[in-house]
Amino acid sequence: MPSLEKNHCSEEMSEEQLLIELDKILDDYIGKPGALIPVLQIAQRMFGYLPDASLKLISKRLDKPYSEVAGVVSFYSFFSTVPRGKYLVRVCLGTACYVRGGKEVLEALKNELNIDVGETTEDKIFSLDIGRCFGACGLAPVIMINDDVHQRVKPAKVYDILNTYRLKEEKSEVKK
Repeated sequence: MPSLEKNHCSEEMSEEQLLIELDKILDDYIGKPGALIPVLQIAQRMFGYLPDASLKLISKRLDKPYSEVAGVVSFYSFFSTVPRGKYLVRVCLGTACYVRGGKEVLEALKNELNIDVGETTEDKIFSLDIGRCFGACGLAPVIMINDDVHQRVKPAKVYDILNTYRLKEEKSEVKK
């Protein structure tokens, strides 16, 4: 399956160029059952989110009503129609995490990042979202930053956790 990484393409290609690349990738999916979600995943990796132009192209090329494509995107929380930060911070608010302080962790993250759920920091480093269960109830409360799981998170530790990612960014900026 073709896979274009967000950081590779979005920094080097304009949206128009990415749409041309997506159009080429769609050739491999036309007429295949179950193609919609994999194509949406590819498009999101390419753009970093799903701009309306990509949804229209996918709808047209897969011969699906735009309402169906948009409906799938709005149903699955994985998909985003707004640009996301490099690090997606998700707070579990499932029962175990909620009872053990997940809501307080979420409030600490909102305060530290100065954004609300569904928003992205101005520097495009962090986006904040919630989840209903990450399957780590014994480690509650849990947050995930991209694929990294942070367990037994306390509001007082939010700054330190985020700072490790901020430091990674500073190091990568120095290398450029």
